[in-house]
Amino acid sequence: MTTSPSSGHAHVVGLGLIGSSVALALSANGWRVTGDDAVPAVTREACERGIIEDGGVDGATLVVIATPASTVARLARDIMATNVDPSLIVTDVAGVKASITADVADPRFVGGHPMAGSELKGFAGARADLFHGATWVLTPITTTTPDTYTTLHGIIRELGANVVAVNADDHDRLVALASHVPHLVAGALMNEAALVAEPDPVLLQLAAGGFRDMTRVAAGDPAIWPDILFENRDAVTATLRSLVDRLQVLTHALESGDRSTVATALATASVARRALPGRAVNPEHLTHLRVAISDQPGSLARITTLASDLVVNIFDIEISHDVGLSSGVLLLTVETESAERFIAALADAGFRVGLS
Repeated sequence: MTTSPSSGHAHVVGLGLIGSSVALALSANGWRVTGDDAVPAVTREACERGIIEDGGVDGATLVVIATPASTVARLARDIMATNVDPSLIVTDVAGVKASITADVADPRFVGGHPMAGSELKGFAGARADLFHGATWVLTPITTTTPDTYTTLHGIIRELGANVVAVNADDHDRLVALASHVPHLVAGALMNEAALVAEPDPVLLQLAAGGFRDMTRVAAGDPAIWPDILFENRDAVTATLRSLVDRLQVLTHALESGDRSTVATALATASVARRALPGRAVNPEHLTHLRVAISDQPGSLARITTLASDLVVNIFDIEISHDVGLSSGVLLLTVETESAERFIAALADAGFRVGLS
């Protein structure tokens, strides 16, 4: 069960690949979607293609900001300053979160980051099903209200994504390894291959599946990446240094004939790769929990980030209010195999938990 509306008026700011895909996905779920882009010709073409309808942000109950990370906070503040509706929800899709959440303290804003994309750019890669099975990160803060979070969580679930709540600082540290550094490494590998291919063009004919898989993301839109990388430069550079250290160990092992180190590195990587979580979970393997929650700032963020720390995926979330009281019940759906340890952790954190 979810509290999210199945329709309404949404407005998307920024109509690149992700923004256009969000617009198409919302439209497919019954929303009236308007939008705008910093380039007026892009807005006009989006209307002509049927990606958005003609209209502005006035009256929207959901605003999704899909612009470069460095512009998100200002746009969010401006939008919420001109729309005082307490039911308004504003989110974004930027690949960095800490700098944004630090600059936007309004309880109606929840930072977001869908872990999805395409090597195609703009309208050419936009798809209504782009987020099906993808992870969509939300970064609630202490001012985030349970109603805002649960409603947005439900909307995103309707788009087919799996929602994970993560502290903004943790998000930036972890996504540096999961997304940002892989893009730099893919680019470096592709540039090295292109250089070698100048005198030896046969190299590109030898580029088999493994090489193509590793370098696929290098074909993405290069214009969006400098903004992301510099916004998250501390975490990215720390991860690059750690990766360089690992590569130096392998380099030394090969030079010295240390087969054990090389074999161990390949074996542990193989095990870790096969252990990556899948995307689909049988509904029969889900457990429904009831967690008593107060309306105190930060209560919801504590629960959702605790789930993230334990690698517990919250598949659905709803808030049931106690009439006349400043408390309610959070209804959570989690995978059965992780329910017991999640319940124990919630209890240790002082929450009362029961089964639905």
